Amino acid sequence: MDLGIGGKTALVTAASKGLGLGAARALAAEGCNVAMNARDADRLRSVAAELPGSSLALPDDVTDPSAPARLVDATVERFGGLEILVANAGGPPPARALELADDAILAAVEANLLTSIRLVRAAVPHMRAAGWGRIVLITSYGVHQPIPTLAASNIARTGLWAWARTAAADLVPDGITVNLLCPGMHATDRIRELGHTGRLGDPDDFGRVAAFVCSTHASYVSGTALLVDGAATLGLL
Repeated sequence: MDLGIGGKTALVTAASKGLGLGAARALAAEGCNVAMNARDADRLRSVAAELPGSSLALPDDVTDPSAPARLVDATVERFGGLEILVANAGGPPPARALELADDAILAAVEANLLTSIRLVRAAVPHMRAAGWGRIVLITSYGVHQPIPTLAASNIARTGLWAWARTAAADLVPDGITVNLLCPGMHATDRIRELGHTGRLGDPDDFGRVAAFVCSTHASYVSGTALLVDGAATLGLL
């Protein structure tokens, strides 16, 4: 299926490995120009060079409050616009709810809530100018079913979900969709560090789901939190 996004420009953060890299690969395979961000400059440049088509490596710490605007500006300067944003960031350390100190909560909110909001705020003016946009926020299946050992992640990511639902309604008239992708256990460094065993999802398959949500065919899909978790979540809502 042609997703209808060839020639559009995408910015993907935390894209040097894992789910972010899967999304970048899938978008590049559809003919998008892809700007990729991560902190590890050498690895980022290496994987960006392997993508088909036009790519741009943007080493930066996306949790720096000024970084989202820098990344968007650099993408627009290189490619002339920005129509697709895939916002991703590493998850906070594991902890149970009553173990969380204030600084751990604040760090999670900074990395996994405010960073995505800043990216969206910087990207939306360019999408409005184009009359078309796709925003995908990579979160966690914990949005639907809180994970007892990842309390900081639960706090930040459910806050982002509430914000995204609100923003989605505001952006529909502009032809811009906003959706969350909620991965379960995939074969990423973070999941290995958390000690998960058993069947794991393929980050490249996850990336193809992200690309479809960014497609022209998904124009009426907005304000959703789509589970990509291999049936791990048991809740009905």
